[in-house]
Amino acid sequence: MRLSDKKIIALVSDDFEDLELWYPIYRLREEGAEVHLVAEEKGKTYIGKYGVPAKSDYSFEEVNSQDYDGILVPGGWSPDKLRRYSKVLELIREMNNDRKPIGQICHAGWVLISAGILKGVTVTSTPGIRDDMENAGALWVDEAVVVDGHIISARRPPDLPSYGKAYCDVLAGEK
Repeated sequence: MRLSDKKIIALVSDDFEDLELWYPIYRLREEGAEVHLVAEEKGKTYIGKYGVPAKSDYSFEEVNSQDYDGILVPGGWSPDKLRRYSKVLELIREMNNDRKPIGQICHAGWVLISAGILKGVTVTSTPGIRDDMENAGALWVDEAVVVDGHIISARRPPDLPSYGKAYCDVLAGEK
């Protein structure tokens, strides 16, 4: 239970990639971390691309980055929605400024792009947003998982085991 003293935000909105939200959450909880689902509305059930529900614990406006040790951004189509909320971008920027672990997989890079934090950062993502990542100043590589300091990125669901481990390792201060 090496993460029993850690609290993590998992962002959620409709059309998240089901595995890309839940796999990292369960991985963190297995290590003892407390994970809160945070969305536009508290207590609302959001539905993933394949029908898996996720009920939010808090709204974006209710959370403060200072109360958390890291943040996860799932892929799917939800990143295109999440990046439209100024509070989401504020949370990402604050986590970045405090060098707290930021996990992003697949299309989640869109949120980090909109937050303006990728210049000079080595990342991966689904190849479909490679141009977006590079145009934001990131150094894009085609690898299952990339850890560049406190930013942990992965391409797609088959990379989830490596991504979950890498995120937990960074959170535990082991990378």
